[in-house]
Amino acid sequence: MPSRSIEHGSARPARRRALAGLAAVGTLLLPLRPWATVRATPAMTEGPFYPERFGAQPSPRLLLGASADAVPLRFEGRVVDLQGEAIGGARVEIWQCDAGGRYPHSRDSRVQERDPNFAGFGWTLTDAAGRYGFDTIRPAPYPGRTPHIHVAVAVGGRRRLVTQAFIEGEAGNASDVLYRWLPQQARALLTVRLAPAGPGLQGSFDIVLA
Repeated sequence: MPSRSIEHGSARPARRRALAGLAAVGTLLLPLRPWATVRATPAMTEGPFYPERFGAQPSPRLLLGASADAVPLRFEGRVVDLQGEAIGGARVEIWQCDAGGRYPHSRDSRVQERDPNFAGFGWTLTDAAGRYGFDTIRPAPYPGRTPHIHVAVAVGGRRRLVTQAFIEGEAGNASDVLYRWLPQQARALLTVRLAPAGPGLQGSFDIVLA
């Protein structure tokens, strides 16, 4: 079941939930074993718009057609463990709002206005090298939130991580209730740098499972 978060909600309960989430982040950023060379990706809130129903088949293409308001984005990366070893066959899910700030979810009051050329969510499996990739759009802001992409990872049918990927250089990052309370090191792990790629953009987001 989707958990509640600050999105489209009241500020005070959101701050309490954010602080609880940051306590979990702090745990994930504790020093690792001497031979470890990477740090675990911090967990973050799922939010209220977790997809109500994923399809049975992988759906890595979220951009379904031309959209005047959306910028295409190739969102990709690897899933590895704390020793940097690839995790093949991991299920990676993403979900995000369309370019107008609308989620394809019954809880979003503007769901009927959403972009029909953008699915808003999808899933795929990592290959033997731990790689995954989605054809999506550059995330957009909406009231109270800076642009972000929700990410969840499951291995062997068990959910291992829920987090959010943010965009480097976004003006809204400084005022986002979740991003601005992240420790600096956690911000670095959750912030994606976008680069031009063909007609759109490309961003890499590697995921390290504890």
